[in-house]
Amino acid sequence: MKLLTKEIAKKLPKLGATDGTDGVVVAKFFTPDANWTWYVTEGEPRGNGDWELFGLVDGHELELGHFLLSEIEELRGPLGLPVERDAWWSEKKVSEVKKENAEVW
Repeated sequence: MKLLTKEIAKKLPKLGATDGTDGVVVAKFFTPDANWTWYVTEGEPRGNGDWELFGLVDGHELELGHFLLSEIEELRGPLGLPVERDAWWSEKKVSEVKKENAEVW
């Protein structure tokens, strides 16, 4: 499954565009076997065909951060499964995702 489709890429604000706001999570990537999730809010293409993305990362902690699409695509969980995109994701504000995740923690 392709993580970053053309449709998703068109929706992504440039890096820094949502600073100081309650940005919209455009896409959700997750490891089916390792409990890591990336909620993508911003992104820009790099000169080498890669993308630098920004969003909420739910891993060891829940935090905002930058990550490269190529790094996410290379990751494998303990069972060897690749990162997947939530094909049923409905856009939500970062605050909504944080609230949902706080209930889980």
